[in-house]
Amino acid sequence: MPEGIFDPLDYRNVAASVVSALLARPVGPLPPPEPFRGGGVYAIYYRGNFPAYRAIKKADTPIYVGKAVPKGGRIGTSTVGEDLDSLAMLEPDPGQSLLKRLRDHAKSITEAENLELSEFECRYLAVTPIWIVVAEGVLIQKFRPAWNVFVNGFGNHHVGTTRFGQKRTEWDTVHPGRSWATTMQPCAMTKEQILARVMAATQ
Repeated sequence: MPEGIFDPLDYRNVAASVVSALLARPVGPLPPPEPFRGGGVYAIYYRGNFPAYRAIKKADTPIYVGKAVPKGGRIGTSTVGEDLDSLAMLEPDPGQSLLKRLRDHAKSITEAENLELSEFECRYLAVTPIWIVVAEGVLIQKFRPAWNVFVNGFGNHHVGTTRFGQKRTEWDTVHPGRSWATTMQPCAMTKEQILARVMAATQ
């Protein structure tokens, strides 16, 4: 396409519109108190006083962004010539995948020894599955959230004994408490090293 011609259906422009719609949503408690259906994207905000996150709180920057893709849902954009209306008809029932993901995150925070769930908020947006992954990528590039970029592992799940020989995540090192993480090998970085990296990047 010639330079300077705007294509509203370019996947990057569609993803940007999804991000704008998410950021226009009201901020509320984590997890949302009312049930809803759909997969989509979300942003989690920290309002507490954990020292390493003070700059994040002050800038009102998400501490974590993520996605919930319904099982069997498309995770890419459409190809040239595909009919988006036809694709929408083929999408699976998303159920409550986005709500479940936010509830899982709330459980992880509740189990952490040095965090309080009441100090977190979120905003979320149910999205047609073909745009979810791209929108998440735009959110990470835009905000570089601490728990996506500098303290990895918040979104991990307990998947059985296969993980017990692996190293503990950075998130579980900084915020211990998830029972399934306690049997893992120590993280390659110490808590102090991880937090120093966060503060150096966000101050």
